[in-house]
Amino acid sequence: MEETLKHHVKRQLRRLATERPYQIIAGSAAALVLAGGTAALATTDDAPARQEHRAAVAELESRLDDVATRGEARVAIPSPSTSPSTSPSPSARAKSAAPADPDLTTRAAKPKPPSTKILKYRYQAQTTYWNCGPAAVRNALSASGVETTQEALAGPLGTTEGGTNSAEDTTRGLNQMVKGNPYRTHMFGGAASPAEMDQLQADVVKAVTDGRGVVVNVAGDAVDTDGGWHSFPGGHYVAVIGYRNDGRTVRIADSANPALPEYWLSTIDLANWAASRGYSA
Repeated sequence: MEETLKHHVKRQLRRLATERPYQIIAGSAAALVLAGGTAALATTDDAPARQEHRAAVAELESRLDDVATRGEARVAIPSPSTSPSTSPSPSARAKSAAPADPDLTTRAAKPKPPSTKILKYRYQAQTTYWNCGPAAVRNALSASGVETTQEALAGPLGTTEGGTNSAEDTTRGLNQMVKGNPYRTHMFGGAASPAEMDQLQADVVKAVTDGRGVVVNVAGDAVDTDGGWHSFPGGHYVAVIGYRNDGRTVRIADSANPALPEYWLSTIDLANWAASRGYSA
């Protein structure tokens, strides 16, 4: 029986040497209990046997102390590979792994529109008194390099002797001739608000910067920057083929009078001129 217990204690020692450090104390206590049990079971009066038991217990305690010391050393010295001072935080790893925002890069790289730009185009006066719509669309298209005739445009625009109905028609005709359908219709609500004036300025700058003319449906009177008076009580169509002062002033191509084919007009005056109508940009 005694040999069996001693053999069991030795097995416990070998197992403790491979256990995790935090199990050393619990294992040591268990081994000491086993050792104590071994001494308790030796109840004979044989003194040499008791001395042998005490020597075994002393040797056991010495070995347990040595095992505990090695376990404490492993706990006290952290592994360099797991040191928090050298390992990046999860947020830092996420930031370094995050791809750049392509939209942000594109916005930052987009050039600012020029302060002044005037498109090259081929002017043509309207061939009939009701043909101002097709003439304005034709002049705008020539700035995009599209060549056509007023007669060819009359059908797509729905133009009759009564004229062309609205900016919806000029938008449709322009998109039939320009790739990508870039034109949109913008209607005023009866009076041009400051926001609508700003929108007209932005739309002109964008379209002209992209190489496209703008077609505006106007009605009433307007005075250009040189003091020239332009009056169309029943309505009229003009083309915008340029701008200056960041779009605060626009260049008008007017098919009504070949003696005065172009003039400058403030964007505010153009918005007020088209307040009851709209434009294609």
